Amino acid sequence: MRSPTIRDVAERAGVSKSLVSLVLRGSGPVRPEKREAVLRAVRELGYRPNAAARSLSEQRSRTVGVLLDDLRNPWFVELLDGLNAPLHAAGLHMLLADARLNRRMGHDLAEPFLDLGVDGLVVVGTVPDAGALGALARRMPVVVAGAREAQPPGVDVVAGDDERGARLATEHLLGLGHRRIAHLAGHGAVGELRRRGFEAAMREHGAAPLVEPGDLTEEGGYRGTVRLLSRPERPTALLAVNDMAAVGALSAAGELGLRVPQDLSVAGYDNTSVSRLRHLWLTTVDTSPHEVGRRAARCLLDRFERPERARPDGGERVQLAAPTLEIRGTTAPPGEDLRPTG
Repeated sequence: MRSPTIRDVAERAGVSKSLVSLVLRGSGPVRPEKREAVLRAVRELGYRPNAAARSLSEQRSRTVGVLLDDLRNPWFVELLDGLNAPLHAAGLHMLLADARLNRRMGHDLAEPFLDLGVDGLVVVGTVPDAGALGALARRMPVVVAGAREAQPPGVDVVAGDDERGARLATEHLLGLGHRRIAHLAGHGAVGELRRRGFEAAMREHGAAPLVEPGDLTEEGGYRGTVRLLSRPERPTALLAVNDMAAVGALSAAGELGLRVPQDLSVAGYDNTSVSRLRHLWLTTVDTSPHEVGRRAARCLLDRFERPERARPDGGERVQLAAPTLEIRGTTAPPGEDLRPTG
């Protein structure tokens, strides 16, 4: 059986093909009874618009490229969920690519999206080749979500307020009575901002900040915690740069015979699904990844509606989602033998 065409819909509804096109696009003045006749004919015939033909007529692919720094990061999954809903509501589809894999294979990060003719690009996480993004921004709207590195002109940024979030977590630990607090740090601009927030809060309360370098992974959190807990005056609380590093810290504490939170308080960052597992129940900073994704989508849609913002000289906007603290079961006041004296 041949698939129904727009001509079939027009004949069934008793209208012209151009009026059917107006109804399907949701544009132009159409009388309610005519619109209902077209929609009824679409349902009865099971008509589906030809996406390729529509793309040619509109000179748009109605697709958005999404380049992820790391598909394995659970925070990105929640961001994608927030990103997808507004795009889908606008009739756009996401095409995903793994930047880490493309770099390993020596592929151009942007080439697949250019070949497919996407209407815009959302970069999720940190992509090292900012120059490539600048070249792309001269050809299409580009939005970076969840990263804070400096971007070329014309590239908008949507992320969490990392410095503020780290201050929230540090002030929580200080408020519990901890003074020997260590930070399992990370790399990149996000890691730097979280370290800066931790150090500022510690100094404002007259406490000496202790920073242990890390790499954002569970293994890095484990090794960094082992080093910290081997110190003569071990910390009574840890703030990890993300939830995965905090999971590593919990493992290290358990292997060394320390109870959490009685002997060691541990706070993570990102409020990923991992932190909400009942056997972990990790105190963490909620960076609102769903909201970051939603705002990134709205930012991209705004650029579609206002093409002048996509020019390289169109300026750059930075939107920061406000963090909140999720207090769960891994933080508590320091044990009696570990409370500061004097």
